Amino acid sequence: MEENSTSPQISVSFISEDNEELGASGVLVPVDISTESLQILCNQLLENSDDPVPISFFTDDGIEIVDSVRKSLDVIDFEKTLKLVYQPQAVFRVRPVTRCSSSIPGHGEPIISAQFSPDGRGLASGSGDSTMRIWDIELELPLHTCKAHKNWVLCISWSPDATKIASACKNGEIIIWNSQTGEQIGKTLKRHKQWVTSLAWQPLHKDPNCRFLASSGKDSNIFIWDTVNGSVVRCLGGHTASVTCLRWGGEGLLYSGSQDRTVKMWRSEDGVLCRTMTGHAHWVNTLALNTDYVLRTSCFEPSKRCIKPSSVEERQTVAKTRYDAALKIASGERLVSGSDDFTLFFWNPKESKQAVVRMTGHMQLVNQVVFSPDTRYVASASFDKSIKLWCGRSGKYIATFRGHVGPVYQVAWSADSRLLVSGSADSTLKVFELKTRSLYYDLPGHGDAVFTVDWSPEGTKVVSGGKDKVLKIWRQ
Repeated sequence: MEENSTSPQISVSFISEDNEELGASGVLVPVDISTESLQILCNQLLENSDDPVPISFFTDDGIEIVDSVRKSLDVIDFEKTLKLVYQPQAVFRVRPVTRCSSSIPGHGEPIISAQFSPDGRGLASGSGDSTMRIWDIELELPLHTCKAHKNWVLCISWSPDATKIASACKNGEIIIWNSQTGEQIGKTLKRHKQWVTSLAWQPLHKDPNCRFLASSGKDSNIFIWDTVNGSVVRCLGGHTASVTCLRWGGEGLLYSGSQDRTVKMWRSEDGVLCRTMTGHAHWVNTLALNTDYVLRTSCFEPSKRCIKPSSVEERQTVAKTRYDAALKIASGERLVSGSDDFTLFFWNPKESKQAVVRMTGHMQLVNQVVFSPDTRYVASASFDKSIKLWCGRSGKYIATFRGHVGPVYQVAWSADSRLLVSGSADSTLKVFELKTRSLYYDLPGHGDAVFTVDWSPEGTKVVSGGKDKVLKIWRQ
């Protein structure tokens, strides 16, 4: 910092994301101070000097400090203390996937959904050939073919403890499978009159044995199932058209989006409708909670190689601790909905039935929306061939990722929130880097549209599937 000694000084104070000031007063630093020096200073104030963590700095207006304070800001007020919001970044780094390590045939029809298990060690896929398949990731070969459905398997969902997989088909039937043996557990769950659109397990810290599952259907019903005795515990009726998506939050609330243009919030323990959120002018296609990632990975900590805690109590405690930590950074559970009306809405559902902000910019319907694992960003995939990036706190627009030449069906985040992968009708996957806001890697290889893409929770691999019936695994 010697060469900066002649540059003017500025007073800087560090503010945490939940608005707490670090240290008593502003610190005088040269205006040319580099971000590296700011990180060292901030780590010293946080008493992390022995084990420093990478930190990003932003002004109140959301401008990131890159290189130095002087280079990043057009106007600097030397009279006032500059408030910098510090955001500790993920300690581990996920390397971008750059190659296809295997193409595994097996399905006889297009692959509609593929999903890694919460610990990243298992992989399942559902297809139009009416089977669900479980794959061996290490050998990259088929492990089990789960045959019981009589129609397209439209959605699959791993239980948060990674021991069970729920699959649902176009006939409206739901089946629970043992993820180790590939055998059916209990009886087939039948109540939906039309096809099932979405499945959501109760979070692990509320339900350590993963007993309860919620399902939504085209018949406009939502059912909460007790998967042990195969019965419906609660029926949530209120939507007047197909329910397209479900999210089970960590505080006992269920969120549903529907083609009746509303988003509803339900209390899961007694099925009471708490709120109906209106604003969309067309079907609601997709919902995302800012706690989705931490609820999905439950007791599996990616920085600790996703090792499963030995006892049920310990699993519940770890899941609860991780959820509370994510909630503190996020300052509460937030919801984003995406619609056929080309817009997204940002909600704070516990506080108000009014949207915080309407997020506009897409030129076609919004197909999927996903919060980053650190809760700070939202990515939306659209039929306008683009992916847009928004602030996960305020819903403000940040950037657009272009590169696809067909509709973008799905996006998935890397575990460290630094990279994004997308699958499109143009038969390619693309990896985008957040820091440079640009295309990082192009992954061609599929023979037709890519319907589903997922990045494993510990960050080492990506799976994709689509119209060409082939499951592809991508690695670094």
